[in-house]
Amino acid sequence: MKQNANCYTNAGLRLMTAAAFIISLGLAPGLVFAADKHQEVRVEVRIKDMHDKLKITAAQEEQWAKVELAMREDASVMDALTQIRADHAKDMTAIDDLKSYGDITAAHADGIKKLTPLFAVLYDSMSDTQKKEADALFRHGEHEHGGHKHGQKKSDDK
Repeated sequence: MKQNANCYTNAGLRLMTAAAFIISLGLAPGLVFAADKHQEVRVEVRIKDMHDKLKITAAQEEQWAKVELAMREDASVMDALTQIRADHAKDMTAIDDLKSYGDITAAHADGIKKLTPLFAVLYDSMSDTQKKEADALFRHGEHEHGGHKHGQKKSDDK
């Protein structure tokens, strides 16, 4: 049971679709990536990919639009903070670096807090099949769910 709770906790953290991906790139120690058109494209690709995998119905489009907007807004905030970090990377002190990291982390948490209730409403409207797909998508993350590890047993699932 504890393992399932941890999976859902991790799933909530992964909920940040586009932003989570951007954060994972932007926060690697010593690496700074500037926000650019390429990241915008990644956000749009991620949104479309989720829409397709979740098989959003016409009846769910209104709720999905709210989820999309939250994802785009969060990605925009994350891009801005990442750009600020990149612009000042060479002259930041250790304290400046920690503050910058804290700002990005706080923005990420705020984005998740805004997205979660919107996604919950959408999730509640989903069929059992859609919910199963959403659970797998968030449980395994976008890369694993894309076919590489989805469905494989973990070493402790004997």
